[in-house]
Amino acid sequence: MNYTLHQLQVFLKVTQLKSITKAADELFLTQPAVSIQLKNFQDQFEIPLTEIIGRKLFVTDFGMEIALAAENILNEVYAINYKTMAYKGQLFGRLKISIVSTAKYIMPYFLSEFMKKHDQIELLLDVTNKSKVLESLEKNEIDFAMVSVLPTTLQIEKLDLMENKLYLIGNSNHGFNGNLYDASIFENIPLIYREQGSGTRFVMEQFIKENNLPVHKKMELTSNEAVKQSVLAGLGYSIMPIIGIKNQLENDELQIIPVEKFPIISNWYLIWQKNKKFTPLAEAYLNFVKENKNKIINDNFKWIEKF
Repeated sequence: MNYTLHQLQVFLKVTQLKSITKAADELFLTQPAVSIQLKNFQDQFEIPLTEIIGRKLFVTDFGMEIALAAENILNEVYAINYKTMAYKGQLFGRLKISIVSTAKYIMPYFLSEFMKKHDQIELLLDVTNKSKVLESLEKNEIDFAMVSVLPTTLQIEKLDLMENKLYLIGNSNHGFNGNLYDASIFENIPLIYREQGSGTRFVMEQFIKENNLPVHKKMELTSNEAVKQSVLAGLGYSIMPIIGIKNQLENDELQIIPVEKFPIISNWYLIWQKNKKFTPLAEAYLNFVKENKNKIINDNFKWIEKF
């Protein structure tokens, strides 16, 4: 056999995603390039590793065994690389972070300078909803998570990052007189919700319940971006984190509707499992955030204060 490390990487990614197209996207390769590498690798075995049935890709039992061996081989290769960097006194390894979807507007700024200083490390950043973030944390699959609602069923430690402000948001075509409205405004506006499991949804519903707001639920959508686009299109209103609508506010496409007791204020947190044993890389990142968070906030999020 004469397979290459690149072929192992391609085959492993295809088996993980069960898709040549998705593997090509994650590996930053063309679909034909992945197909060729996969074929060249599979041709070295007399037993099929994958099969196509009804345009779907399936991994055979033998293919799963080879995928496991490929993962072990690649992990050993990574270990060799990491040990070489450690010998040189450099940080090495993979920094694994999972964040709730709205945190995508924040987390990159808490990573940028650290990644520039240590360009040899790998970053695995998963952007998903709150439920899946906490699941990854519970399974110890990640180093850190970024959330706006702290879990109540897990033992965690946390670092407060910055405030999370939520406002009632509407399309700028809708006319409001600029006065401060009371809760009765919710009787006449259709409200767009995030999906169950969303941190924004949790904070929003908790506030509605505590203040007995007479809300009219219009629809439920699965991402902050989908909610934003629906509000822009005039389909309704929503209670949204200001962090994700900066450009639309500055371009007068969206407006903040002044309502009593708003904004809703929560916090963004970096959290990790209690008593977690950090790798040198994870410990270095946590120290970086602690030392630089105020500067990061002042440099990148000062604009929030004007709203």
